[in-house]
Amino acid sequence: MLGEQTRTWIPIPGKLQEAVFVERPNRFLVRCRPLGEEEPVDAHLADPGRLRELLNPGVRIWLLPASGAKRKTRWTALLVESPDRRGLISVDTRIPNRLIGRALEQSALEEFRNWELQRAEAVLGRSRIDFLLGRDDGRQLALEVKSVTLVEDGVGLFPDAVTARGARHARELAHLAQKDGWSAAILFVIQRDDVRRFRAARELDPDFAAALDEARTQGVKITARRCRIDLDRITLGDTVPVH
Repeated sequence: MLGEQTRTWIPIPGKLQEAVFVERPNRFLVRCRPLGEEEPVDAHLADPGRLRELLNPGVRIWLLPASGAKRKTRWTALLVESPDRRGLISVDTRIPNRLIGRALEQSALEEFRNWELQRAEAVLGRSRIDFLLGRDDGRQLALEVKSVTLVEDGVGLFPDAVTARGARHARELAHLAQKDGWSAAILFVIQRDDVRRFRAARELDPDFAAALDEARTQGVKITARRCRIDLDRITLGDTVPVH
């Protein structure tokens, strides 16, 4: 289903282990049974969202061997099979920032043409933004990136649980967009390709939806892109309409 793609992709950093999902003891931990093994293993989950539509007993999940002496688990949960079993979904919320960071370095995002990456994780007052962009006339743009995994009937939805932090970010960007010399944007990266459009999940978090509406009316650019997920790489795809 993925149409035009950017040239931006990141490799899967290691050999994946296929497993079967068993349970989720807490927000950051899943228990899985690797194929060919009888005993389950614990894996870190870098997505604190509900993921109730994805993490069901028996679903296939792919684990990445963990690195680092301080890790409590040997594995990181990276990919999960889509509910219709036709595709893969990334469940690592760190990947969108990596993809967008690389795309900005490559000047591969049409929606940010004429803007150049100045730095990532930029501190503005008491806030931190994902990316700070600039252009020749001295104007700057604050870009926030959000990870999306929830899709219903081809519609990408964010958030999948109440996010006071997300609403705060939207309102901070709305305020920033009103300052002289500043622009602001939110880019929703949908970590799957079975999506035709995107909208705020008003029924799950009306406050975030209201904050996003406010940000849009104050001049914050709202855009969304989908991804192609393969077992060896994750590719940033084309934009989808935002409603």
